[in-house]
Amino acid sequence: MIDDQVDFQLIDCREQNEFDHCNIDGILIPMNEIPARFEEISKEKPVVVHCKSGMRSAHVIQFLEQNYGYTNLANLEGGILDWIRQIDPSLSAY
Repeated sequence: MIDDQVDFQLIDCREQNEFDHCNIDGILIPMNEIPARFEEISKEKPVVVHCKSGMRSAHVIQFLEQNYGYTNLANLEGGILDWIRQIDPSLSAY
């Protein structure tokens, strides 16, 4: 999506300290803040949600779909750890 210059939103649902360690320029909305900040997440364009390994982001997606009717969400499977392994090994894993 980045390479194809798709207009999408990247949501990082990790904690601030994880984001500070390494990030891929997503909007930080920690998992526990999603209920209060869900309106910051677009319903108009594709949204990719990510965390460290893909588990938290999967739960966030399920929550948003069930409670707020989102239909445009995708999980970055494997999270930032797979991103580091497959896309950008210059980032430091934790």
